[in-house]
Amino acid sequence: MIKNIIFDLGNVLLNFRPAEFLEKKNYPEDIRTTILTDIFESKEWLMIDNGDLTISEAIDSIARRSSLPKEEIARIFDLRIELMFPLDRNVKLLPELKKRGFKLYILSNFSLDGFEAVNSLYSFFRYFDGGVISSKVKLCKPDRRIYETLMKKYSLIPEECFFIDDIETNVRAAELAGMKGLVTYGSQDIFKEVEEQLTLS
Repeated sequence: MIKNIIFDLGNVLLNFRPAEFLEKKNYPEDIRTTILTDIFESKEWLMIDNGDLTISEAIDSIARRSSLPKEEIARIFDLRIELMFPLDRNVKLLPELKKRGFKLYILSNFSLDGFEAVNSLYSFFRYFDGGVISSKVKLCKPDRRIYETLMKKYSLIPEECFFIDDIETNVRAAELAGMKGLVTYGSQDIFKEVEEQLTLS
């Protein structure tokens, strides 16, 4: 029986689509491609999520090999919070699930400063009973240890947990750790899928 529902943040509860954001900001296509490759798809981005690199260190590192000016790299990092906003239909699940008695948790690969910013900006975080952020524990999904860290921190039983993420490898890792999982693939309306999975549990 499912008692705990664990949510990823990016493209589950918060929009995170840098390519669309840059296009709306009217960046030329070649510059968009460079920004996506050199910043959002970089090893530094992963290291920030893993808590191994500060934003300042990442900017310096990217600037040493990118054709982008350092000032532009810094500006893109400053825009990170602007491109993250609630996916309203998915967020509406949270109070409904709380009313039904489920405990809600976060498990997300996220920079420390980024998480602190969105946590203070958006009121839906009040529905959560806790969570684990990758940069705080220096572990990223799909590393099995981050799932085990969440279980241990809140004394959760894996078989009583339902994990929701937009990336299949992350969900498969949760299933290997004993949880039930749902891959959303970035859907902005997951109510039906969540309801079906909870009915089956």
